Amino acid sequence: MYSTTVLTDFVAQHYLTVPDPGPEGVPHSHHFEVELTFCGPELNEYDYLVDIDDAEAALASLADRYRDTLLNDLPEFEGYNPSVERFARVIFERVTAAVTDETVTELAVTVWEDDAAAATYDVSV
Repeated sequence: MYSTTVLTDFVAQHYLTVPDPGPEGVPHSHHFEVELTFCGPELNEYDYLVDIDDAEAALASLADRYRDTLLNDLPEFEGYNPSVERFARVIFERVTAAVTDETVTELAVTVWEDDAAAATYDVSV
């Protein structure tokens, strides 16, 4: 199995909307780091699993969308608690729509909200 990983980072804000969230219930910032790991059993005709330029363009678009925003105000979080787990799912959905290499059979999105806490959403595509 091959895998290719690309990374980006940005600062965004959120607040949790669950009962009794403590200090996480008020708007605060995180320096988010996003890792996209594409996996597949074969390479394409150019010996790539995924076109890294396409993957990096998808990441740049993500960073532009979320940088310096309050996640709670965005339509993709409407009705949801903007947890790091939910954020990983939202990013997965955006990336799978943008990167369509047929050699990719699995995508894992890991979102780090600090040096010690991350969540991953991983699905076959």
